[in-house]
Amino acid sequence: MAEKKTTKQILAQVASPSPKTQLYNPIALEKLKERLEKWRNLTLAESDRFRWHKSPSTILGSGIPRELLYTPLSVSNLEYEEDLGLSGEPPFTRGIHPNMYRGKKFTIRQLTGFGSPEETNERMKFMLSHGATGLNILFDIPTIQMYDSDDPLAEGQVGMSGVCVDSVEDMALIFKDIPLDEVTVSIVTHYPSNTAILFPMFLVLAEERGIPWDRLRGSVQNDITLEELVRSGSEYIPPRDCFRLQCDNIEFIRTNVPKWNFITLNGYNLREFGTSAITETAIAIANAIETLTEMTRRGHDIDMIAPRLAFFWSVGNDFFEEIARLRAVRRLWYKIMKYRFGAKNPRSMWMRCHVQTSGVSLFQQEPLNNIIRSAYHALAAVLGGTQSLHVDSYDEAYSVPTEQAALLSLRTQQIIQEETAITDVVDPLGGSFYVEALTAEVEKRILDEVDDIEQDGGYVTALEDGHLYKRITGYFTNQQRRIEEGDIKVVGVNAFPSEAQLPPIDVFRYDQTFEKRQKARLEKLKMTRDNSKVESALSALLEACRSGENIFPYTLQCARVRCTEGEMFGVFKKAFGLWKPPVLW
Repeated sequence: MAEKKTTKQILAQVASPSPKTQLYNPIALEKLKERLEKWRNLTLAESDRFRWHKSPSTILGSGIPRELLYTPLSVSNLEYEEDLGLSGEPPFTRGIHPNMYRGKKFTIRQLTGFGSPEETNERMKFMLSHGATGLNILFDIPTIQMYDSDDPLAEGQVGMSGVCVDSVEDMALIFKDIPLDEVTVSIVTHYPSNTAILFPMFLVLAEERGIPWDRLRGSVQNDITLEELVRSGSEYIPPRDCFRLQCDNIEFIRTNVPKWNFITLNGYNLREFGTSAITETAIAIANAIETLTEMTRRGHDIDMIAPRLAFFWSVGNDFFEEIARLRAVRRLWYKIMKYRFGAKNPRSMWMRCHVQTSGVSLFQQEPLNNIIRSAYHALAAVLGGTQSLHVDSYDEAYSVPTEQAALLSLRTQQIIQEETAITDVVDPLGGSFYVEALTAEVEKRILDEVDDIEQDGGYVTALEDGHLYKRITGYFTNQQRRIEEGDIKVVGVNAFPSEAQLPPIDVFRYDQTFEKRQKARLEKLKMTRDNSKVESALSALLEACRSGENIFPYTLQCARVRCTEGEMFGVFKKAFGLWKPPVLW
């Protein structure tokens, strides 16, 4: 029955019966209603009475109308146990741990990756020595798109905006002298295809260092949304095959690397591509539902799979909406796991997330203003209860952060943790009439969008028929128009622009000789490896792709014999063919 009903229908069926146990006294609410009406008529200006609701105009905002003043009447249906509860207990609105940041501080996980593996290794060590508590590895565009550094399509992009990786040899240089079993590592693999290629290289590196896989802790992205919807590359494998790879990766990682988060359902890049917090969250949730449905179809117990599933959110300028969204999706995810999937383990019901502050909200004009923007984004993430955080640097509107800018972003997190006392109290905004009303509204809107996707046939179908692309297309264009017209205010850009000549900022400069050196390194690898083993491993991978076997053991063997990323992606293209997204009019 559950498979024939949408999530919204299932949750409606199990909703607690009315009347609820009211948190507020009905007599007091009635008196307040009379008092509020009198105040609106006698005290409030007439213009404000007619504009009681206002929709915020912010970058990447959802535009949810807000009341001028929130009172207990705004949350008169709030039931404490069902809607809030205590931290560490269902429905986890107030946080997944009883003591939250008193017990474990949020992980400071700044993105690192540029140029050569050696340069990235130096920056990672710099961040760790200054207090970073996790690593977050970003790859260059050719690596993300799965082209080798000597591919013509990689020309001029090698080492730009991320570190390049062609084989296990590069992975070894990135993590030189870094104890893989002592730090948590987020490997920003983006796509399922890329996860099936790059993560085996990381596992082979650990294997060759004698580190058991069950001691490794971290995450990969492994998200079909990035490969099929947000991707900027020119070559795609079809959504059904991509979804299969996503689930193959999950199956292998959960069984063999038990402490690793096998998927980080990505709302961030979708949001930065141009959409609201509601759509960002709904699409990630729909992906999660279809993924878990497939894993249970494959015979895996939900309480074995779900505890290692995580989410990745963007946090933008609408401060209270972002806080409410994190609380809302935590509550919604609990309900989905309990009532749709029948999970028994509380950890299966946790919405664990990493947050990155919004990059598209940063501007080149008066770039130091970006420090303030990112700090408010970070504050919203912490008040919302994130598990780990990356703060974008003020110079990212230009290039990869300089060491100084990256350190300032690290310090932003440390100041929040150590100097503000914000982390001393769990869910400090819980109980706010405004925050609770907004949390409820956000949850409702997310569920409505999830229902729309499921009504269309599910997540993968919605990708194939262009439904999801149609949902997000035009958002960014419309937002840009509103910025140009001044409807969305950006200080220093279209609001309070300054004629003053500000001193230039230091911008990161790339090593222009690196691409040539990386190509030479790759050429040497191809000459010195055992190419007969390479051909054999690639042939076995091709057969696994075509036969329906889990492909991960085969990409793992490819990594062991030093197949390159481009060679493995070439097998995927040969086995699955390329997908042309539908043309939408």
